[in-house]
Amino acid sequence: MFKEAKVMFIYTETSLHCGSGSSLGVVDLPIQREKYTDYPVCQASGVKGVVREWFENKYTEKNEKVIKTFGPDFSNRGSDSEAFAGAATFTDARLLLFPVRSLNGVFAYTTSRFALSRLKRDLLMAGVKVDWDKPTESGDKIIGVAGSKIADSNNKVVLEEYTFDFEGQDGIKAIAEWLAENAIPKGSEYTFWREKVKTDLLILPENAFRDFVKLSTEVQARIRINNETKTVDKGALFYEEALQSDSLLYSVVMTHDAANATFKAEEIMKLINEIDGKRLQFGGDATIGKGIVNVNFLKGGA
Repeated sequence: MFKEAKVMFIYTETSLHCGSGSSLGVVDLPIQREKYTDYPVCQASGVKGVVREWFENKYTEKNEKVIKTFGPDFSNRGSDSEAFAGAATFTDARLLLFPVRSLNGVFAYTTSRFALSRLKRDLLMAGVKVDWDKPTESGDKIIGVAGSKIADSNNKVVLEEYTFDFEGQDGIKAIAEWLAENAIPKGSEYTFWREKVKTDLLILPENAFRDFVKLSTEVQARIRINNETKTVDKGALFYEEALQSDSLLYSVVMTHDAANATFKAEEIMKLINEIDGKRLQFGGDATIGKGIVNVNFLKGGA
């Protein structure tokens, strides 16, 4: 059983492709999605692998604490290595904020009552209590901060080519300010985005949010060029999906005492916390700048 837990927010600075393999659909290389919500997700194994790689690059020499944290790497250490479970556990990186193009304000940070409710549940698992609650139902209206510049003078919001009625609720301000303070990275370069989420956070109806995260992701055409003819190889055109930049995901990181109680759960969590505020590369297409994210740990926790 884990003894320490923290929420790790993951803010995408470039588009992110956590791939699910090839597909027979229109998009050849889709992204990973939750089965029951269709929300984009980065599976826990990928999150753990990225974090492990960061530490292995930092500690180029054999580091016992890193090995105890993530478990033995049999590909490098041989089949006769001692087998034990790593002391760190990572959940899937779940989607919380999804940027959508807006007629006013360029884009809005969108989420849903379900996504906020799940965040609150996961925060409690990490020992964090918040004083905000999910917004009340409002039918097919979009809910946001009263006076948001995303809404026009007629209380309408236009996202992509869709128009919604807008309703300002007092409780949304508390959610937006909490996210700005805790979920958006702390660096001075993020001042604009922290201020934007305070005014441009929108809670969409459940079906509308699901449709946007399913149908409004980036889909890019890619090709392979023949080195000799300098033309497109036959059959080399393919389409790849990605989660766009300025999306926000989060994962819960849990630790327990390492095998044989070599290191305590607190020490393991302190080690993992070294990536707080750092930039990591998630998913595929690293050589063309995809998957650059900023990692931010929520202070406090179990």
